[in-house]
Amino acid sequence: MVNGWLSEAKKIASPYCDARPEQEKVSLLVVHNISLPPGEFGGSYITDLFLGRLDGSAHPYFSSIYTLKVSAHCLIQRDGAIIQYVSFNDRAWHAGVSQFKDREKCNDFSIGIELEGTDAIPYTDAQYQQLSKLTKVITNTYPDICENIVGHCDIAPGRKTDPGDIFDWRYFRSLLNQLG
Repeated sequence: MVNGWLSEAKKIASPYCDARPEQEKVSLLVVHNISLPPGEFGGSYITDLFLGRLDGSAHPYFSSIYTLKVSAHCLIQRDGAIIQYVSFNDRAWHAGVSQFKDREKCNDFSIGIELEGTDAIPYTDAQYQQLSKLTKVITNTYPDICENIVGHCDIAPGRKTDPGDIFDWRYFRSLLNQLG
């Protein structure tokens, strides 16, 4: 990792990020899911959203989201490929209104990883493998995250449900433990 960028990931810089508050330590990893249109995989729509170039007329669902200014640090696609949009050193705009352990504004101190998927469709083994490897790299750089790995649903309950009940936390943690 160089300046918060993974050497093995495809880099596509999003404009939807900014500097973290001074003296803020990265101490939280948030697992999300996304598919655009909902339930469909592949294509460039997620990247288009994170770059602010999603065509609102390309699909009926897009008319309600194409103006959003959102990003994540990384996306893990169904085949396990990783796209990084924001340096881990910077604040991505992924969490929205959120709270973790009585701290609000989780974007200030978190890293957001999107899995291409939905709450109801099982994630691929390639995604779990990559998420565990990526998490290991992240926790080696930001050790305060080790005990603070959650889903979006955990920091925005009632508002968000991802990564969904289908996400296998036990399997993910076993892969992470195998990496030491």
